[in-house]
Amino acid sequence: MAHVTLERLHEVGRHFARRDIEGIVGCFAPDGEFRNAVGPDVWGETYRGHDAIRAFFTGLFQRSPDVRWDHTAEYVAGDRGVTEWRRTATLASGERQEWLGCDLYTFRDGLVVRKDTYIKVVR
Repeated sequence: MAHVTLERLHEVGRHFARRDIEGIVGCFAPDGEFRNAVGPDVWGETYRGHDAIRAFFTGLFQRSPDVRWDHTAEYVAGDRGVTEWRRTATLASGERQEWLGCDLYTFRDGLVVRKDTYIKVVR
């Protein structure tokens, strides 16, 4: 079993902080998947492969150019990593979003094979 390091988890986070699409995509294995917190299924909506992941985050950054995730905690164990964060963003409509969440990562050979996102729902 390959072990992920906290530094590798930080590296992934830096790509998100910079809104670096190619850096984000490059962190994923070619068969990697991103599971969004919302979607039509109980696990949210899944984006598989570099093209689908690239398209999702390109759209997100266009709709919310100021989106940011401020990490509050990070953990690693074996090939798994967890980040806890506060996300803020402003939509094109001017609506302000803010919520808490976490990402559960699974790595293989240093690349993300699954990023599973969970959020607190604000009503």
